[in-house]
Amino acid sequence: MVKKDETRMKILAAAQDVFNRYGYGKSTVDDIAKEMGKGKSSIYYYFTSKEDIFKAVIEKELQLMKSRILAAVLQKKDSREKLKVYVVERMQGLKSLKNLYNVLRTEHPSQRDFVDQTRQQTDQEEINVVAVILDQGVETGIFHLEDTYLTSIAIVTALKGMEIPLLVADSGSDHLLEQRLDRLLEVLFFGIIKRESNHLKS
Repeated sequence: MVKKDETRMKILAAAQDVFNRYGYGKSTVDDIAKEMGKGKSSIYYYFTSKEDIFKAVIEKELQLMKSRILAAVLQKKDSREKLKVYVVERMQGLKSLKNLYNVLRTEHPSQRDFVDQTRQQTDQEEINVVAVILDQGVETGIFHLEDTYLTSIAIVTALKGMEIPLLVADSGSDHLLEQRLDRLLEVLFFGIIKRESNHLKS
């Protein structure tokens, strides 16, 4: 069982490289087999089709991105820092996980149902994560919000709108991306930070 799992993971790793290199439409099972140095029949022992492999790659990348985001968020105590690291890790994760990012923003006719399901699942999970951060911020007096869930929907929607200009057009370094996100965070999120009363009086 362990060897079977290892072989399956090697196939997915090879498929990631192939999909990143050629794109989903132009990639074939033959390409994946050649990347591994094996025959095509060995691939079909574990997967039924290119579509089956593609779905497994997306699920693997999605799980990796979610784990990376949650680990980064849990390291922070302050809700403002949690929100910031969530945004940064989300955007950098999409930048590095090309297959996931492409499936979230590109319609593949043969994969439309899977793409729609993936989008809905991802959106809802992101909304839930942000809502928890906002709830913690309200409880500690950092944020002042009447409806954290609706605000989390607005934040996730805003981030989705930033994906193309920030990632597709961005040819700079991760540091440059983080700088841009910092500025966007100031504009988007400063309004939810609770002001001190003495500042309001002045």
